[in-house]
Amino acid sequence: MNKKMRRGYLLVNCWLFICIMAGAQYKALNSNTGGSIFSGDSILELTLSGNLRELLDDRAEISSLHKLMLKYKNPEGHETGIPIEAKTRGHFRKMTENCSYPPLQLQFTPNSQLDTSFFSEQHKMKLVMPCQGEAYIVREWLAYKIYNLVTPLSFQAKLVKVTMDDTKKKKNIPPFYGILLEEEKQLAKRNKLVSIDRKINPQQTNRNYFLTMAVFQYLIGNTDWSIQYQQNIKLMATDSNATPISIPYDFDHSGLVGAPYAHPAEELQMQSVQERRFRGYCMENLKEFEPILAKYNALKPAVLSLINDCVYLDSKAKKNLAVFLEGFYANINTPKLWQHDFAYPCDKNGTGNVVIKGLREN
Repeated sequence: MNKKMRRGYLLVNCWLFICIMAGAQYKALNSNTGGSIFSGDSILELTLSGNLRELLDDRAEISSLHKLMLKYKNPEGHETGIPIEAKTRGHFRKMTENCSYPPLQLQFTPNSQLDTSFFSEQHKMKLVMPCQGEAYIVREWLAYKIYNLVTPLSFQAKLVKVTMDDTKKKKNIPPFYGILLEEEKQLAKRNKLVSIDRKINPQQTNRNYFLTMAVFQYLIGNTDWSIQYQQNIKLMATDSNATPISIPYDFDHSGLVGAPYAHPAEELQMQSVQERRFRGYCMENLKEFEPILAKYNALKPAVLSLINDCVYLDSKAKKNLAVFLEGFYANINTPKLWQHDFAYPCDKNGTGNVVIKGLREN
């Protein structure tokens, strides 16, 4: 092969390499594996356009789907719109007397517009809306981010800025924060798991993941969950016959979020969500907690950095959250305190084994 042919050969191969890399980059931007929507902490700007008053007023137990246009800005700053359907969801936050905005479920219809969009391969996503102030939205988003540090077997969350464009009733509503949550099927796909929907007891779940999850709930001061009723818990496993793994979500009733409407269930006999209560099951060998607590201690700098580096909170809010989290770390580094708290489910006269039925999400 002469020099001219060799040079031509190299140019062709370089051109092919560039094309392949460009295609891979495009695929990564539009993939649903967590690399596009959920990567980074930058805010995604969304606009919901349509008859929004009709949608938001539809708070029936079984709500209807409403046609909307979802507009967003891609990484290059260009606005793109895709047709979607949306409905209100949930229970507590869906009630008019509790929340200004109900949570929404966005449903995507497969078509050519969706295929080339930021939401390609998505079927449906939850959009958490502000209930009684968008500051609590940011705090709940941080709860998801903390658990992402603990394990990849967790729901990814994207902080978004939502603009409401009501085409039927022109009224300027200032944009507000919301949270886009990873679809259950995508979490399962990302971790090579399948969803499990059967009634089981906590002791029947994967022990290590359950204790890791239960300690996390103790960290954020959340008691609004149960395995038995899959209250704010999703169960997944490597196959339908394997031991299920418990994955938490919906943290707005936690002490970390501190929403004004958040109160512990009466059965727990607690004064406030700022009070921590471990809601695992009775364990005779408390040494099993030691590697889990060591993991949380190792993550402490990263956890506190999430709070301190958050540009969406003011200094007072950051300080309050840091103090709340330091309380957790003070407890788990004092053997007498954590052993007392984590042994509480063994107290037959206490409320450590109370099962909270709650209200299941749609």
